[in-house]
Order: sequence, then C-alpha cells, then structure tokens
Amino acid sequence: MYEAFYGLAGSPFSLTPDPRFLFFSQQHREAFDSILYAVHRGEGFVQITGEVGTGKTTLCRAVLANLPQTCRTALILNPVLTSLQLLRAILKELGQEARGFDRSRLLDRLNDYLLAEARAGHRVVLFIDEAQDLPTALLEDIRLLSNLETDDQKLLVIVLLGQPELKAKLASHHLRQLAQRITVRYHLLGLHFAETKRYILHRLVVAGANGRPTFSTPALWAIHAASKGIPRLVNAVCDKTLLAGFVEETDFLRLRHVRKALSALRGGP
Repeated sequence: MYEAFYGLAGSPFSLTPDPRFLFFSQQHREAFDSILYAVHRGEGFVQITGEVGTGKTTLCRAVLANLPQTCRTALILNPVLTSLQLLRAILKELGQEARGFDRSRLLDRLNDYLLAEARAGHRVVLFIDEAQDLPTALLEDIRLLSNLETDDQKLLVIVLLGQPELKAKLASHHLRQLAQRITVRYHLLGLHFAETKRYILHRLVVAGANGRPTFSTPALWAIHAASKGIPRLVNAVCDKTLLAGFVEETDFLRLRHVRKALSALRGGP
C-alpha cells in the first residue's frame, strides 16, 4: 500500500524469508561462514539455534543460494514426520525415487546415491529447519544417517536449525552420541541498537529506497526496544510505522508513528 508513496520497488519489511534481504550482522556472518566451512570440510553435523524470528530460515536460504554447484541439497521444512516419511522426503528432495515402504531399501537407495555423488566429487547437504520439533527417536535416526560414509569421508553433511529448545534437547543424555558428532554450533541473538539501525536501512535499500523514508533517532530506539532486536519483530513494527507515515503523507517517521504502529500490532485503536 505504501510502497509507491515512498518510491519503493517492493515491500522492505515482508516476513517472507527472502535471502536478498539477509542482513549480515557480525553473528549472522559468523553463522553463515561456519555453515559454508562445515560443508566445505564435509563435517557431519552443524547446529544453528536462535529465538523465534532471529533469521535462521533466511540464513538457511542464503546459504543454499551461495553453495557451489558441486553441492546437492535437501531441505526439510516440516520435520514432524515418521522415520519412513523423513527418508522418503530426503530422497524426493534429492531428485531420487522415493516410493516404497521398505525402509531398508530406501536407505540403500540413499546410500547408493551418496556414494555416486561422492565419486563425482559432489557434496550432499541435508538442511532440517524447525528441528526443535523432531522427536528424540527421529533425531536418533538422523544420527544414524551420518554413519553413511566411506573410509575417508562423510557422505552427508546435516545442518539442524531450530529454536533454543533444540539446544536443550541435544544436551540430553539420550542424545549424547548425536551431540558428540556436532562439530559446529552457533546461537543467534537479537541485534543490538546500532545493528537494528543498519538492518532497517539495509532492508529499505534492498527494496529500492533512495534516501526516503527516514526515521528519527527516538523512533529507532523505540523500534529496537519494542522488538528487542529480533529481526522478524523489527519488520512487523517498521511495516506498520511506514503505514502510519503514509497515512499522514510524511516520509520522516517519528516516535508517534512507531507508537501508532505498536498500538496497531497490539490490537489497539
């Protein structure tokens, strides 16, 4: 609604995890580089955790967009599956025949594929988002997938992305064997104020902004305080703030516009 008024080519604060909008704070850059390093090295497991809205899915999309062409990837977005369903979903993501109900045969099919890709010099990477929802038994099945290997290399790199509950779950005694195989761990936190300010500007520039709209310093502090630097919440507040500015036909967004935005998000008048 407000994009044309501000001269924007698109919505700068959409909640869709578009990798074009990924803002590389120091911690997001480190997590991004850590995943790419683990893939390059063929490490068995990577664990990326963070509160809801800290950018884990967007980070995942950006990694997928930046992997070399020698990588083959499978992305599981809904991990609430049975062991058989997960195996079939992985095969389907990798472009392989996924029919059948014999787990042993499906596992052999996956192993044959991984061996063929390894011989071709390709790396296969499995990404599982919302991994905190994986039951313990399924996490154990995933650990067993990491046993697919040759004498000198792992055939599958597994990246688990999830909320803090995943971190707690993997610390449990029942999953100690899996925890021991995780070679890269990173936990994403909210942005600090200076990063929140740069994050907002970054999103606007990517959306085509040319110096407008602008935010007053009190408005930026209010956005940061209300969102605690969580990118998804920053997006929600900024979207409603721009709408408030559009209604008043101003491209200088003040504290009162942020207050209107927060009232709207809370269901106020």
